Amino acid sequence: MKLNPAKISLNIKKEIDAFEINPQIKEAGRVRQIGDGIAKVQGLLGAMSGELLLFENGVKGIAMNLEEDNIGVILLGSDVGISEGNLVTRTNKIAEIPVGEPMLGRVVNALGQPIDGKGNIYSARFRPIERVAPGVIARSSVNEPLETGIKAIDTMVPIGKGQRQLIIGDRQTGKTAIAVDTILNQKGKDVYCVYVAIGQKTSTVANIVNVLTEENAMSYTTIVSATAAEPGALQYLSPYAGCAIGEEWMEQGKDVLIIFDDLSKHAVAYRTMSLLLRRPPGREAYPGDIFYLHSRLLERAGKLSEEYGGGSMTALPIIETQGGDMSAYIPTNVISITDGQIYLESDLFNAGILPAINPGLSVSRVGGSAQKEAMKKIAAPIRTELAQYRELETFSQFSSDLDKDTLKRLEHGKRIVEILKQNQYSPMPMEQQILVLFAVTKRYFSVVDIEMMGDCESALLDYMVNWHGELLDELARDWVITPELEKKFSEAITVFIEGYIN
Repeated sequence: MKLNPAKISLNIKKEIDAFEINPQIKEAGRVRQIGDGIAKVQGLLGAMSGELLLFENGVKGIAMNLEEDNIGVILLGSDVGISEGNLVTRTNKIAEIPVGEPMLGRVVNALGQPIDGKGNIYSARFRPIERVAPGVIARSSVNEPLETGIKAIDTMVPIGKGQRQLIIGDRQTGKTAIAVDTILNQKGKDVYCVYVAIGQKTSTVANIVNVLTEENAMSYTTIVSATAAEPGALQYLSPYAGCAIGEEWMEQGKDVLIIFDDLSKHAVAYRTMSLLLRRPPGREAYPGDIFYLHSRLLERAGKLSEEYGGGSMTALPIIETQGGDMSAYIPTNVISITDGQIYLESDLFNAGILPAINPGLSVSRVGGSAQKEAMKKIAAPIRTELAQYRELETFSQFSSDLDKDTLKRLEHGKRIVEILKQNQYSPMPMEQQILVLFAVTKRYFSVVDIEMMGDCESALLDYMVNWHGELLDELARDWVITPELEKKFSEAITVFIEGYIN
């Protein structure tokens, strides 16, 4: 075999010409201090606030405090294996999460990584976790109801698509139950749901997943979970991650329901992080920007105008009170950010009135304008009559001699209370709610014993669905109770009540 020096020389020259110097230069710093999920890093002079940083052992962190001589970094994983002197490099990226259709039916952590054992999520689209909320020009007014299927809410504190309605109350008063029932009621309504569990027990999240799976609701739902066992950084990021998932669908013109359960634990996780980062504490040891923490989150919910796709994201944040104190720091912050609240009372819960909604302290500042015409007409007297009943009930405890009119009002009020009771996991279609409320406001139930109200309601619905389904269909088509339809409803209910009590 003969060597050809000219040919070899030509090949070497070609290789040299094609060679490109492309050095991978990464800005790096070193860990100065580590502990409690917080790292102090020296160097990284070009790091941005909120930038993802990569530690030597593969754990990621987010730059939170940009100080003169160091950076305060929150770790998105365990600090085991990280020690002083370890290298930390910049990624030049802000934290982002996969979004889109592949997220439906999945349970993910605050970084969008699956934790449900169903394999990897392959999504072509990613969105930054933190994002500026849509401006005033991009929004439109709330004009369409988001049906919860819960009579007491759809009647007295209606929610519109794009609204932010707070659910507030003590522990074990049914806050999560309302949120889960609202998700169940979106079946077949083309509403995507995102449930964010912040600081919950793993068993609690598993139970919610089981309920949604059994009711075939996971097909339109994504669950973002940051349990109490996970680092505070993931609990802090989880609601923003859930918001990013929902925003993707909202900007495609779809309707989204997002639930934050709960923001009290979110505030505590942020307070813990802030104190460890040596940020100055304020009232109740919360940092000064605690209001901004929740306002920048909830401002991302809303209804977009038609020019921007017409999608909506309805937020139901949950806040836990201590001893019913709505005037505490975090509750008042979130009340001032939201468009109304549903207040759940321990006394009502213990008395067996479920859902335990206090109509006096619950209010919807937006949803009434989005309520169906028929529901608005039927529900108008309910709140007033219920308030009168509460007042008379208190008064009647001190008097044994009551006139006939007062007794009638008391009996009517008791029937309204009974008719607004509802079992968990049994949301009711809007037309059936209107029918039942029509019957109670027109006093058709006045001849039915209080103890039999629940049974009578079920029997009435069965009777109307099976024998007068066309009336319910007519109501659901136009959402207007015409004089003719009112007459037909009255005749059908009268026939039923006569047969029921006999």
